[in-house]
Amino acid sequence: MDEVHHSEHIPQWKKNEIEDIKARFNEYSVVGLIGIHGLPSKQFQQMRSSLRDSVHIKVSKNTLIRRAMEESSDGIKSLEKYIDQETGLIFSNTNSFKIFKLLNSSKTPSPIKGGMVSPKDIIVEKGPTFFPPGPIVGDLQTAGIPAGIDGGKVVIRETKVVAKEGEVVSQKLAAMLARLEIFPLELGLDLRATFEDGTVLEGSDLSIDEALYTQNFITAAKQAFNLSVNAAYPTSTSIQALISKAVSESRNLAVNGVIFSPEVMDILLLKAQSKMFALARVLSDEALDDDLKGLLGAQAKAGQPAAEEKAKPAEEVAEETAEEVTEEDAAGGLGALFG
Repeated sequence: MDEVHHSEHIPQWKKNEIEDIKARFNEYSVVGLIGIHGLPSKQFQQMRSSLRDSVHIKVSKNTLIRRAMEESSDGIKSLEKYIDQETGLIFSNTNSFKIFKLLNSSKTPSPIKGGMVSPKDIIVEKGPTFFPPGPIVGDLQTAGIPAGIDGGKVVIRETKVVAKEGEVVSQKLAAMLARLEIFPLELGLDLRATFEDGTVLEGSDLSIDEALYTQNFITAAKQAFNLSVNAAYPTSTSIQALISKAVSESRNLAVNGVIFSPEVMDILLLKAQSKMFALARVLSDEALDDDLKGLLGAQAKAGQPAAEEKAKPAEEVAEETAEEVTEEDAAGGLGALFG
């Protein structure tokens, strides 16, 4: 009875707002909460307009959002703990990762105000400024920024962390950072969490380093290629290296086993010639005929051909082939190897 009595005193516009929110929960595949605290109204409206094609943003009172969630599925209810300060709702049929990327790309640098807590280490880099010499030097120094004059220009004498993450920024420092056009803040829509396909994803879960993941896939593909070659597991990507390796190993076997075949006869003849010359060098001149003496002389001038150079070790062939694999081939090879 208490619950009915309480609902009777809820204004109709609030009931309509709750029903509208609940309807949107069912209409979209992704529901999320965003933080809009401290975001200027004009900038918020611009962001809202720019995201209109992908994301619908709705701002309502936290109490009404909670009430709508309480009257919805358990999955939606699990978002309630992310309601804090000024909160907005987002609804979309785009996946959560793309939404996170969209919201991040809409953020803009902004100056920090005195009395605010620094969200990160604020660093002033060493180098010249665009200020002419004057009282600005003293103002910068008073704010803790090492400034001076060099060559008729105001310069920052050394790179310095002027405020660490979590420290309160003074009025003087905030003013000087703004004049130096150093904007430590990023104003935008802060995605706290989303609910999609029965799973709650926090903002930290959605922050993906795409370059790192791409490199990891490339590395995995190259390692898979090497595994395929070393394990003699044929795929469309590794078959060329495997054939080259097999050819090299068979040539080495034929040469070392003195097996006569057209493919290695030139190497075998070169090895025989090399041994003949080696033997001829230890014999006396009286034991050699004129033709052999002439060949030894010519060979000494030109340098002895090395028969072993004709056949590359199989390991070298595999390594050289692996080095020729491009990033695109590597990525394709991973799929070919493991389906």
